[in-house]
Formats: sequence, C-alpha cells, structure tokens
Amino acid sequence: MLLIYTQKVTPRIDYSFKHICTRILKIPVDFTTTIEEFIAYQGPKISYGKQPLGNEVFIYAHGLLNQQGFEDVEISVRPWGETVGFFQATEKSSLPFDIFAAAFYLLSRYEEYLPHVKDELGRFPATESLAYKEGFLKQPVVDLWGHRFKEILLEAFPQMEFPNKQLTIHNVIEAKRPFEFLQRGVLRNILGFGGDLWKLKLGRFFLRIRVLLHLRKDPYDTFSWMLNNVRNSASKLTIFFLLGEAFSYREDFNTKRQTFKSLVKYVADYCEVGLMFSFYSVEEYEKLKVERFQLEEITHRTLQSSTNDRQLVNLPLVYRNLVELEVKNDFTMFYYNEIGFRAGTCTPFLFYDLDYEVKTPLVLQPVIGKSLALTLGKEKDTEGTIMQVYNWVKQVNGTFIFFFSNRDFEQRRENKTWRYLFSEKLNPHA
Repeated sequence: MLLIYTQKVTPRIDYSFKHICTRILKIPVDFTTTIEEFIAYQGPKISYGKQPLGNEVFIYAHGLLNQQGFEDVEISVRPWGETVGFFQATEKSSLPFDIFAAAFYLLSRYEEYLPHVKDELGRFPATESLAYKEGFLKQPVVDLWGHRFKEILLEAFPQMEFPNKQLTIHNVIEAKRPFEFLQRGVLRNILGFGGDLWKLKLGRFFLRIRVLLHLRKDPYDTFSWMLNNVRNSASKLTIFFLLGEAFSYREDFNTKRQTFKSLVKYVADYCEVGLMFSFYSVEEYEKLKVERFQLEEITHRTLQSSTNDRQLVNLPLVYRNLVELEVKNDFTMFYYNEIGFRAGTCTPFLFYDLDYEVKTPLVLQPVIGKSLALTLGKEKDTEGTIMQVYNWVKQVNGTFIFFFSNRDFEQRRENKTWRYLFSEKLNPHA
C-alpha cells in the first residue's frame, strides 16, 4: 500500500490519486493528514503539498485539487520526454509537473464546464479542447504520467510490487441502422425503388428486390460476420441498438416489429447488447427510462452499457441522468469527428460531478473515436491513424475501444480496411 500525506484529503485528491494509482498502476492507496503517522509508516509513502516534510518522495501540489467549483485556469503545456505536461512544479518536487492536478483537469472535463463555443448540435467540439490545441489528443497522457510516477516510486522503493496489467481491446458497434431495406415500410421502399430508377442505380434496384423477397441478406445485416469473428477472440464486443426516436428520417425504422426484436435477441445471446439513447431523449430522464425498459423487455437482461446518439454530452445533466438510471458504463466520452482521448486516459474512469464535487459510480469508457471521424476527415491512412493510437495504448497496457458501425462491414471495396481492422488487427485470438 502507498501512503499519501496531505494537509487535507479533498474529494478531488481522492479521485485523482485513486485513478492514477489504483486504476492505472493497480496499487492500493491510503491517505493521512497526521505527520506522526506518516513518519512512523515503514512502507512506500509520498507527501503531496506545497513543501516537503523532509527527504521523502514529494509531489508539488498546484492547488487545483484543494479548490471547489470551476474558474479559468492558466495552463502552460510543455514537452516532457515523449509526451507533455502542465501545472509545473517547483525544483523540490520529484516530478516536474503536478500530474494529479493535470489528470483531474482532463478526467473531470473541467474545460467543458467553462464558457466555450458549442457546435450546431450543442456539443463540445474537439477544437475547443486543450489536448487538440496543444497536439496531444492522440496520446493517453494521464496513463503515460502514471508510468512516470511508477518509475519514481520504484527508484525510491525498489521493493514495491506492481501487479501485471494486460492490454484490453473492446470493440463497440453502432447499429442504429441494422437494415438498409428491411423494416423500412412499404411507402419508403416504393419511394426507394423510384429513386433508384430515377438515378439509374439499377444494381441497387435489383438488390432491393432480392432482399425484400428474402433471396439474399440485407447488406447492413453484418451481425453474423461480426459474431463469428469474435467467437475465439480475446477481445470484448458490445453492440448498441437505437430504440428511441431517430435523429433523421433516413435512420428511422420500426423497432417494434418482430424481425428487429429477433435480431436483438440473437445478438444478445453471443455478446453484450447496449442501448444507444436517442438524441432527443438524453436530457429527459423519463424518456430515458422508457427506452431502457424497451431494451430490457427484449433482451430480458439488465442494461449495463449505453451511449448517446450523435455523442451528445451536455455536462453534467446528461451523466446525472445516467447515474439516476443506474447505468454502469457510458461509451459517449469521445469526439464525433476526431480520433483521440477526450479525457486524456485509456483507462476506464469514474464520472466526477464538478457542480456537486462528488465522485459517482458511473464508469466512463475511454473510446478513442468512431469510423465516421476518419471518413469525415477524409483520412488517407485509416489503418495507420488507428494503429498509432493503438500503440500508445499498448505501451501502457490500457484499454483500446473503437466505435465501428455495422455498415462498415458491408461487403464493398471501400470497407476493406474496416473489415481487416476488425477481423485481424483488433480481434486477436485468445
């Protein structure tokens, strides 16, 4: 156990130290505000404050973890080895930066509580973030800082043992359009036929006929292919279905029909099924309850994981609703149009409510982004971009989570990279 001396144990100190020490480094910690207890302790120990007590391992405290509420914070990002750091420490500190205050700034999404320009859907854009502006969005800096801290501890306490931590790969799938032609309604398919003929898309016209006559599988129904690929894999898989009101007319279809329910039940037999809360419901608790009940009625399982359509995260209201709903895992803390670590970590972390200064039981999963982000950005080297981030996660044995769509695996030439990444790179055999 690592003992930490500080003059006052605040909720912020408890949250930040436990994320770095317990969640990332897997070592238990305890706190003391009594100097005599700290001096008498014979095991690994550090002090956290403005001045060291003696010659112990000392981490300079910037002050953010002793404050309440939020206000503009002056930040100067500087290079630090292969990464960066901010909240510079004094020369007496064993680390050149207060990594615990910096980690809290990123994990709590402190900057999202401050005044900022939202995008057209009311979201916090990547371009407003410190990580994007300073060029470290694609690095799990909090985990890299944690491993620097580990080096300091081992130098001071060679007898310390750190449990082995394995790389975790968790593939997640957005399936809000599980079918392209099926379940779309008679009128919409008639209009579709007309549109295909008008645009001379004869291949699509005859494909629609074959699918509706059940002569071939719907092109978006790639679920058997996905499940077969993860059958002997060491990675995890969660597939999210949308049951509420769709954001656009193109995405809307009848989720009450038996074909859709049968698909959800089939998927739930082989992997975790999560719920994608509809865009127009995420800020209304009663609507969220209805959508949760609908999914649980289909799967006969308690909902564990959710994500929000269009990655809408209006802090702290949206996450307070999920806490109230007793959802365990949220997969929304990423940018819809950028790849990287929105909260600076590749380790699952707890949602900290800055308004109430309290740590909640809601676990935020560190998704790095979605396939659409690379499509929107017209990224030329899709595989290279994803593997660059993957290698950072592998370096610290963190959790790698990427959001695919079921449509990414349709058998088309332009989907070759997505199919290869999912089936070969991100589904290693157990």
